[in-house]
Amino acid sequence: MTGPVLSTPEPARLAAFYAGPLGWQTRTAEEDWVKLGPPEGEGSLAFQRDPGFVPPEWPDATGRPRMTAHLDIETDDLDAGAARAVELGARVAPHQPADDVRVCLDPAGHVFCLWTRT
Repeated sequence: MTGPVLSTPEPARLAAFYAGPLGWQTRTAEEDWVKLGPPEGEGSLAFQRDPGFVPPEWPDATGRPRMTAHLDIETDDLDAGAARAVELGARVAPHQPADDVRVCLDPAGHVFCLWTRT
């Protein structure tokens, strides 16, 4: 396995969002597909066009699409990491389940968590 793929109406926009906090570079860029990877090493995060994408509900709500997976991104400072994510286009989720994590929604509505080692 190389890495997850996120559906989105705008692959280039979502790839640009994640490239910032991850410090990753574009490996492949097509109209319907963008793949990021670290400057050195293996792994990837890809984005494919899905015009009908419906973002999951966080936390789960009856009758709405449920989150089935999310990304965890480690940060040294939760507040600074969340502020940077918001600058890039994320939203901090209203429901926060723990003190050592910040649940956020990316520009397409995917859930991701910023976390720090305690």
